[in-house]
Parts: sequence; C-alpha cells; structure tokens
Amino acid sequence: MHADLLFTGGPVLTPEGRTATAVAVTGDRITAVGHTEVRELAGPRTEVVDLAGRLLLPGFQDAHVHPVPAGLELSQCDLTGATTAEETVAAVRAYADARPEREWILGGGWSMEAFAGGTPSKELLDAVVPDRPVYLPNRDHHGAWVNSRALELAGIDRRTPDPADGRIERDASGEPSGTLQEGAMRLVGRLTPAAGPADRLAALLHAQRHLHALGITAWQDALVGDFLGMDDPAQAYLTAAAEGSLTARVVGALWWDRERGAEQIPELVRKREALSRGGFRAGTVKLMLDGVAENHTAALLDPYLDRCGCATANRGKSFIDPEQLPYFVTALDALGFQCHFHALGDRAVRDALDAIEAARAANGPSDTRPHLAHLQVMHPDDVPRFARLGATANIQPLWAAHEPQMDELTIPFLGPERAARQYPFGALLRSGARLAAGSDWPVSSPDPLQGIHVAVNRVEPGRTGPVFLPDERLDLAEALTAYTAGSAYVNHLDDSGRVAVGALADLVVLDRDPFAGPPEEIAQASVALTYVGGARVYAAE
Repeated sequence: MHADLLFTGGPVLTPEGRTATAVAVTGDRITAVGHTEVRELAGPRTEVVDLAGRLLLPGFQDAHVHPVPAGLELSQCDLTGATTAEETVAAVRAYADARPEREWILGGGWSMEAFAGGTPSKELLDAVVPDRPVYLPNRDHHGAWVNSRALELAGIDRRTPDPADGRIERDASGEPSGTLQEGAMRLVGRLTPAAGPADRLAALLHAQRHLHALGITAWQDALVGDFLGMDDPAQAYLTAAAEGSLTARVVGALWWDRERGAEQIPELVRKREALSRGGFRAGTVKLMLDGVAENHTAALLDPYLDRCGCATANRGKSFIDPEQLPYFVTALDALGFQCHFHALGDRAVRDALDAIEAARAANGPSDTRPHLAHLQVMHPDDVPRFARLGATANIQPLWAAHEPQMDELTIPFLGPERAARQYPFGALLRSGARLAAGSDWPVSSPDPLQGIHVAVNRVEPGRTGPVFLPDERLDLAEALTAYTAGSAYVNHLDDSGRVAVGALADLVVLDRDPFAGPPEEIAQASVALTYVGGARVYAAE
C-alpha cells in the first residue's frame, strides 16, 4: 500500500533517539519508520516532504494552557509587550483613545516588575482613562489593575473587607490603591461584560492557529468553567468540534469551585458527559490549591520573609481546605476523574501529594494520571513521592530563569534556602518522576522551543548567565520528551507523543536540527510544518 505522506532526508526523533531518517503516513497513522527502504512506499499520489536535514519529531502538547482567554486578550488591550510603567500606561492610553465606544477597557498581561512592589496604582489609570472602568489582569492572572471608576462601580472602598481568598491592596490611609489580588479580582471581574459566543469561538480559533504555528497539536485547557470573571470556553470548544474547526486534540479541566465542596461532584459528572464531543474531552478536574509567590499567596510550609529578611506571619493561602482535599480527590479518583492541581508553593505541593496518597490508599491503583502544575517551591522530602504515587510533574520551564520578577519579587521573600529549591526539574527526573510540560499561556509565551531552551539552559532566550540553579537543568532529549510523550501521557493520548508505527501522525518539522547546534541556540529554531493526524495544519511562509 502506498503512503499518503512521506518524510525523508533528515533526522527523525523516535523514542530511542534520532534513529531514523524517513517516516511514512497512511491515513491518520504512522505506517513505517526507518531509512531508505521507507521510500519504497511512495506512490503517484504520495506527498513527499524533503526534510533537508531538518528534524522531524512528535507534535508538541501543552499540558497547562488557557487558549480562549489568551485569544481574547490578543484582541483587547494587550500589554504583554510593555516592559516599563511608562510603556504600559502609554499602551492603555492608546488602546482606550482608539476605542471611545468601549464601555469597559479590558485586556491584560502587564508585568509586575514594571511597578514598585508589583502593585500599580489606580491614579496611573485615572490619568489616561478617567471616565470608563478599567480591568486589566497582570501577566500571571493572579492580580488585576483597576481604576477609580471600576472601584466605584464595584462599591470597593476603605470599609470593604478583603475576601477570604484574596487581598485588596491599600495605600497608607487604607484606601484601595488599584490592585486586586487573587479572589479580590472577582469584586470587579464579575461586573465586566462577558464575551459573546462568537467572540469566544473566534478567540479559540485564533489561539489554535497560533498554537499550531508553534508545533502544538494537542493541549489541556486548565480552566473550563467560570472563575474570577474569566470567560468559560466550554461552548466554544463544543461549537468548534461540531463544525469541524477544532483541529487540535483537547482535554478540558473542569473547574473545581473552591467556595463549594463535594456537593458539586455530581455536576462535574454531568459536565464530563455533556462536554465530551469530537476532539474535546472533559475528564479532568482542576483544583487550584494556592496562588503565586510574587504576591505572597503561594502556600508555604514556613512564612514569607519581609524586605529585611525577617519572618512574617504570612504562609500564603490555601484556597481549598487541606483537611477536606483528600476526601474530594478520593471521590473524584473513584469516579475516574483525573485531578489537575495548581500547586505552586511547597505546602500546596505536599497537600496535593497527601491527597493523591489518600486516594491511592482508598481506591487502589488507577489510571487517572493525576498531575501537579507549576511546582515552583518544593521540599526535598516530597520530590521522590511523585514516582512512588504515580503523580506527574507538570512543569512550566520558561519560568525557571533569572528575570526581574524572580530576582526582585520572589527570591528576597523566600530566602536563600527556599529559593534554591525552585523548579527542581532535574531532581524530579532523577527521582524517577514523569515530566509533562506546558506554558500557562497567556501567563507566558506558549512557544515550546522557548520553554525547552530554558529547561536546558536555565537562562532566558537571548540572554547569557547567570544560570538559575544549574543542577536542575534537563538535556535536550529530556526536555523534548516532557513536551511530547510526557504531556501526551497526562492527556491520555497514548497513541500520540511519539514517532512509531501505529501512532497518530501528529508531527512537527523544525527549520533545523537543534541537536546539531549548541544548547544556547535552541530558541533560535522555529516550526516549519505541523500535522495533526497526517493533515497539515500549519506551514511557515
């Protein structure tokens, strides 16, 4: 039988390494992997792709991403390119001036390091948008910047108490200063106009095109539901699946409402059935256990330090009661749900692992494949527990480097001992843990090659030293495996993530072979071609 698609003339990354130079695809499956003998499968209608020395590898999979909010932000006030307070304010002014008809100014992506203490003031926004409410989440989406008009509409003043799961930043007199952290974002976010179905579908398809251009063939959407004013992407996925425009393979992580308890589990069971259509499956539950280190809401075993290096009374926030968490996870595991944890601080990581251990003890072994995302700070005692419990470490490698948010807003408040335990990719792998990888886009770039660059070098692309905790570096093959087979595992896409006979033909051709160059040049590579099930979904111009 002749192949439909034939790749030849370049290195092919198989599970054994770069051990082949040709691959044949028939229908949506890989039907041959080898060398010159594979060319015999070429027929008159076979599409032949000359790799010309470029690397062919499995399609990348993002294990933790938010495409619909990312797509919406790209069409709103996108602040991701601004690096200073002046640039950020100027971008808001330009966007607002160009859209006088907009009732609200929405968007986001500003950098905390651009503002003193990571908390911009309402006065900066008032100066450029005095007459309309402004709501702009920051880059990590754990805080929002608002102007006086937005605070007024929400009824937030000096008498407004902080919600249990958040904080209203205040000035010296106690007045709200313009930054809302974590659950306090909801106070304004709930008032913002929701995007319509057409806007959400357009955002999804825009994001899908962008992800395909980066070689991403599948992903896990880490938040399907309503949270802090974010738009629920569920209907967009169902519409795209029904009309055939969803070309990626997608797993949806159903949001666990942290203000409720086990009474929501039957609803999640119904959603799993209702939302699993075509290329979209919703068999995962997302449990957000804590916040982030930069605003001191990541849950820590020991308190944060103050600017003088002294211990405070703050150990961060646990958004789900740690005593109830094992019960919730055990019940979800028994129903066949995968648990996807946001666990950033060492206390949150321990709570998640304790809950998985309780589920294993109660239910016995299962194939639910729980995974913990972010893992910024980990106690060494918990590193070997991943392999023992069968929990996957879901890493966001792009964050594991020296940059202003790390050096100015994180390390001083963790102290040297804890700061040396950040993003322990190498230690996890050496302990036998399985690694998956993702981006958390729009928090950071979804480009896997940039993340792989940092995983290997522990230095941001385009920069030189100092290396951030060099013992935690991965080699190139290990990093690529995390973004392919590792993420395929947590996505339950067992017939993808590898180049092997019988596997799905979800494939990527890079513009070069990054193994042939120095590690410092990994991020210079780009995607030339992307295929899902043997169908081309992206070609570089």
